[in-house]
Amino acid sequence: MNPQTALHSAESAEQARTADPAARIYLNLIGGVWVPARSGRTFENRNPARPSDLIGTFPESGREDVEAAVQAASRAFKTWRLVPAPRRAEAIYRAAEILRDRKEALARAMTREMGKVLAETRGDVQEAIDMAYYIAAEGRRLFGVTAPSELPHKFAMSIRQPMGVCGLITPWNFPMAIPSWKIFPALVSGNTVVIKPATDTPASAHHLVEILVEAGVPEGVVNVVHGGGSAVGVPLTESAGVSMISFTGSSEVGKMIAERTAGSLKRLSLELGGKNAQIVLEDADLDLAVDGALWGAFGTTGQRCTATSRLIVTRSVHDEMVSRLVERAGKLRLGDGLEPGIDIGPVVNRGQRDRVHAYVEIGKAEGAKLVTGGSPAEDGALAQGHFYKPTIFDHVTPAMRIAVEEIFGPVLSVITVSSFEEAIQVLNGTPYGLSSSIYTADVNRAMRAIRDIEAGITYVNGPTIGAEVQLPFGGVKETGNGHREGGPTVIDAFTEWKSVYIDYSGKLQKAQIDR
Repeated sequence: MNPQTALHSAESAEQARTADPAARIYLNLIGGVWVPARSGRTFENRNPARPSDLIGTFPESGREDVEAAVQAASRAFKTWRLVPAPRRAEAIYRAAEILRDRKEALARAMTREMGKVLAETRGDVQEAIDMAYYIAAEGRRLFGVTAPSELPHKFAMSIRQPMGVCGLITPWNFPMAIPSWKIFPALVSGNTVVIKPATDTPASAHHLVEILVEAGVPEGVVNVVHGGGSAVGVPLTESAGVSMISFTGSSEVGKMIAERTAGSLKRLSLELGGKNAQIVLEDADLDLAVDGALWGAFGTTGQRCTATSRLIVTRSVHDEMVSRLVERAGKLRLGDGLEPGIDIGPVVNRGQRDRVHAYVEIGKAEGAKLVTGGSPAEDGALAQGHFYKPTIFDHVTPAMRIAVEEIFGPVLSVITVSSFEEAIQVLNGTPYGLSSSIYTADVNRAMRAIRDIEAGITYVNGPTIGAEVQLPFGGVKETGNGHREGGPTVIDAFTEWKSVYIDYSGKLQKAQIDR
C-alpha cells in the first residue's frame, strides 16, 4: 500500500484526533530533485484545530531557490513544449487516476492541515480529480481557428503556442483544488511551472506535485518552492525567466503584483476577492433560501472567495428569514473536521480569527445588530484551536464596512430592501464582482438579474458557492483582471496565439492593396 494511502485508512476519526501521524520533513522540488532551502531554514505547518499537532516542516526558501527553480523550468521547457499535447495530457490523466485512488487519504490529510470538515476536503480533492479529467481531454482540443484568406491561393489559420515558465501562487482555502486549476492547464498547454503554495497549507499542494511526478511528468516540468510571499512570491513575480504569473488571493496583493509585473509586461492572471450577495425575494422558497444562505455563509467557515457575505432580503420576508437563520446557525457544531457530525471547522490561523473578530467589533460600532455569534469559540476542546462562532448581523446598511469589505470568515450581514430593483442596486454596490445569487419563483426577474448583476457568476435558486470545472470561473471589477480559470477559457491564460499565412500562389500578393 502506498504510504500516503495508508496515512489514515486504518484510523477512526477519534484515532485521527489522538494518534496523529509523525511529523514529516518536506523539501522543495527543483529540476526533479528534492532539496532543502539554500538557507537551511524551515517553517512549521500545524493543525488549526489543534496547534499542538505538528504536520511537518517546510523549506523557508528565498530568491536563490526561486531562481534555481525558474532555471530548471526554463531548461525543461525546451523539450516539454515539443511533446505533443495529447501526450502531455496523458500524464494529467494518470494523475487523475492516482488522485481518485487516494482521495480519502488526501482529504484526511487536508482536514488536518487546513481545518475544514472532511466532507469539504473530499470535495476539494474531487475538484482536482474533475479538473484533471477535464483538462486531460483538452489535450486533444487545443483548437486554433481557420479562416478564409482575402487573397487567392492563400491559406490562413491561427494556432496556440505555450508561453514558457509559469509562476503559480496559490492560497490556503482550497489547497489542492486551486493548484490543480493552474498546474494542469499550464502543463497541457506545453508550459513548465514553478508553484509557491500558501504557507498555511503547503502539504496539500506538495502532495499534488508528488502525484504529478509519480504520473510521469518529466524532471523540471513541475517545480515547487515553499516559503513566504515576500521571500518567494516577490522573486517569482520579478524573475526575468518567468513568462506569466497566475495568482489567487486578496485584491490588495493582486494589485501589488500587477504593479510589480507591469515593467516586464508579463502575462498576469488574477483571481481576487469577493463580497458576494444572495438576494431573497418575497416569492422565494424560504426553506431553500435558508439552506443556501447557511451553506454559502458558513461552509468552509466562510473562507471562500465565493462565500455569501451579504444576504439581501425584501422586507416582507425579512423577519422569517432572520428567525430561521439564527435558529439554524445556533445548531451548527464546531470542532475538529475529522470528527463525525461536525459542521464547521476552525479558521486557518490565529491571525485570521483575530481579523474576523475585529470586523465583528467594527460592525457593532457601525450600529449593526448582532443577532448570533460574534466571538471566538473557546469552550472545552475548542479552546485549543482557532474557532469562531457563526455570526449574523441584522440591520446592516449597504455603506457599512462589514457590507463592503471582504472579511473571509463566518460572518453574514443581512440587508433589507423594498424592491427587486433596490436589491440589484445594493448587490452591485461593492468594488467586487465574483459570485451572486437570487432566490425567486419569477423567471422574468431571474432573467433580469442574470442580465443586470455585475458578477462573473450568478446562481438562480442556489447559493453563491459551488463552481464546476467545465465553466469559466472569475469575476469583474476588483475581483480580477479579465482572465478566467476553469472551462475552455483557462487555456487562453496559458497560451499565446500565433496567426499563420501560407501563400501558395507563387507570386507576391499584398493584402488589402491587391483588392
